[in-house]
Amino acid sequence: MLAPSLIRSADFAAPSAVTRVAFVKATDRATGVARAIDLLGLQGFHSKDLFIKPNFNSADRTPGSTSEETLAAIVKKLKSMHTGPLTIGDRSGMGDTRSVMENKHAFTLAKELGAKVVVFDDLSANDWEHLQHTDGHWKHGFAVPRLVRQAGGVVQTCCLKTHRFGGHFTLSLKNSVGLAAKTVPGNSYNFMRELHSSPDQRRMIAEINTAYHPDLIVLDGVQAFTNGGPESGKLVNSSVILAGTDRVAIDAVGVALLRYYGTTPEVSRGAIFEQEQIARAVQLNLGVSSPKQIELVTGDRESAEYAKQIRAILDGEPGKAAA
Repeated sequence: MLAPSLIRSADFAAPSAVTRVAFVKATDRATGVARAIDLLGLQGFHSKDLFIKPNFNSADRTPGSTSEETLAAIVKKLKSMHTGPLTIGDRSGMGDTRSVMENKHAFTLAKELGAKVVVFDDLSANDWEHLQHTDGHWKHGFAVPRLVRQAGGVVQTCCLKTHRFGGHFTLSLKNSVGLAAKTVPGNSYNFMRELHSSPDQRRMIAEINTAYHPDLIVLDGVQAFTNGGPESGKLVNSSVILAGTDRVAIDAVGVALLRYYGTTPEVSRGAIFEQEQIARAVQLNLGVSSPKQIELVTGDRESAEYAKQIRAILDGEPGKAAA
């Protein structure tokens, strides 16, 4: 196994004092995605080639995986911002990736909208880059596709749900696991077996995120799993789309939403920023370190009223689960 390239927390700049998270109450995904991205007022996408990471861990119905409607809305919105080439890619954990993408109509969607699709299972050994954080919990580091590291920018879209296999919740930080190789051609080591058998799993999830900086994150919370997950669970109509550029902030708001609807003991326990995925991400300088650094941005009265209730939970005030 080749020696991995080392990543340090110092490679990530300290997060800004405040990050904005767009909070849109929505049941229509296409409208909600467009409104959320508009609220951020993002600049600098012109002519930039972007890699888009959906949640195609399986082909299960949303929130088990990314909605085709959500993915199409993101691609259309990015194109309206005059981006350069767009590439969609992923690695499935619960099924054959190509089959999952076919079942999710990714190839058809990409052809219709002028994007490219990459199946990570088809990559050669030279297409992967081996990385390790200097004080990380991975025994041999982890590998991510070079095309992600070399892209002009990265956009990811995640779902709102819990994770019964040790992650506790799977939002934006956990979505990055699909960027990491299970195995690399010519190397029999199973990185995912290590991840899922480790007591440090949630810390290791955060460490994968040191491989890249996101330019945009869209969380589809129109529906959520408040227990079970990642492919099935108790379904609630949570009616929200989040957008931002800070994975820690997105996940903190996502955990607050799960708590609002009543969730698992693991996700309900302690302060939100004490959750292991989030706490480790803060140590790694991947995002904000406090709820006070998160500004929820809304554009209408209904969204503002909903956001106010989630804000109280985010700030640690006693929350009443939604009916």
